[in-house]
Amino acid sequence: MSIEFMFRLVGMIVFSMMGAYLGVYLANTLSIAPQGYGSVFGLLGALFGLIMTPFLTTRPVRALRSRIMQLSPQALTAGMIGLIAGLLVAALLSFPLSLMPQPFGQLLPFAGVIIFGYFGVSIFIMRQADLFVVLRSWSGRSASTDETTGEAAAPVRTVLLDTSVLIDGRIADIARTGFLVGILLIPRFVLNELQYIADSPDSLRRQRGRRGMEVLGRLQKETTVPVRISDIDVDGVREVDDKLVVLARQLRCPILTNDYNLNRVAELQGVAILNVNELASAVKLVLLPGEQLRVRLIQDGKEAGQGVGYLDDGTMVVVEDGRSAMNKEAVVSVTKVLQTAAGRMIFARLSE
Repeated sequence: MSIEFMFRLVGMIVFSMMGAYLGVYLANTLSIAPQGYGSVFGLLGALFGLIMTPFLTTRPVRALRSRIMQLSPQALTAGMIGLIAGLLVAALLSFPLSLMPQPFGQLLPFAGVIIFGYFGVSIFIMRQADLFVVLRSWSGRSASTDETTGEAAAPVRTVLLDTSVLIDGRIADIARTGFLVGILLIPRFVLNELQYIADSPDSLRRQRGRRGMEVLGRLQKETTVPVRISDIDVDGVREVDDKLVVLARQLRCPILTNDYNLNRVAELQGVAILNVNELASAVKLVLLPGEQLRVRLIQDGKEAGQGVGYLDDGTMVVVEDGRSAMNKEAVVSVTKVLQTAAGRMIFARLSE
C-alpha cells in the first residue's frame, strides 16, 4: 500500500467527518432535519478528501524534495546560512517593531521574519561563490593559496560523464595519465542507461555496455581522479542527454563525452564540453611533407598500385606504388597530410 493511498484514506475520513459536521450545523441553522444535510455533506467531504488530499500533502512534499535534490550542496549550504542570517536580523528588529501602535506592533514582526528570511536566502545564494571563499579563508584554508607551498591552488571542478565516454574506454587511460583534473561525477541515470545497454538482447550492445562497466571499475580503482556516483536527478526530463545538459547548467560544470549530437546541443545551450575525439585529434603526431616514417602496408588502395597502412593511433597512410611492399614494414616519405571530418589521412611514397 503506497503512502499516497494511505493519505487518501485518511483525508477521506477526515473531510467526511468535517462535511458531516458542516451539514448538521447548516441544518440546525436553517431549522430543518439534520440527517439529510449531514449525509450529503459527509459524502461530498469524503469525495473531496479522496481526490484532493495528495495535492495538499504528498505532492507538495515530493515537489519540494525534488527541488532540493536539484540544488548543489554549495547552494543549499548558502541558502541555510542566509536563512539563519535573515532570521537573526528579524529577531533583532522584532522588539522595536512590536512597540509600534496597533495593529502594526503585531503584524510587522511577523512580516519582518518573512521579508528578511527571503532576502537572506536570495542574497546568500546569489553570492555563494564569494561566501565560500570567505569561509575557507576564515577556516585557515585560503581558496587562493596552498597551505604547504604558498602557491596559488587550482579550484576543484566537477566533470559530468556521459554514457558514450564510458563505453568508449579511453577515459580510463586519460585519467591515469593525470591530465584530467577534478571530480568525475556520474549521475545515477547514466549508470542506469549503461546497465540497460549491458542487459540488451543484442550481443554487440551488450558487449559495449559491459565494457562501459569495466571502464567504470577501472576509473574507481586504478586512477587518482575521484569518481563519484550521485543520485541527483532532473524532474520533467526523460532523455539522458537532456538531463545531462540541464544538470550541467545547474552545477555549472562541463560534460565529458564523445557524442557529436550531445556536443552540439550542449554548445547551443552554453554548456562547456570536453570531447574525447577532439582531444585525440589535438594530440596526434604532427607530420610535415618530406618526413619519413615506418608503416606496415596491409591492404590495397583505391587507385592502382596503392598500398594502405595504419599508424598506432589509427591514422590511415596511403602509399603510392606501395603494392610492391604489401604485408611488409616499409619506410615511406610523407607527401601530403589531409585533415577531414572523419579524421586525418597521410599520403606518402616509398623512400628510395
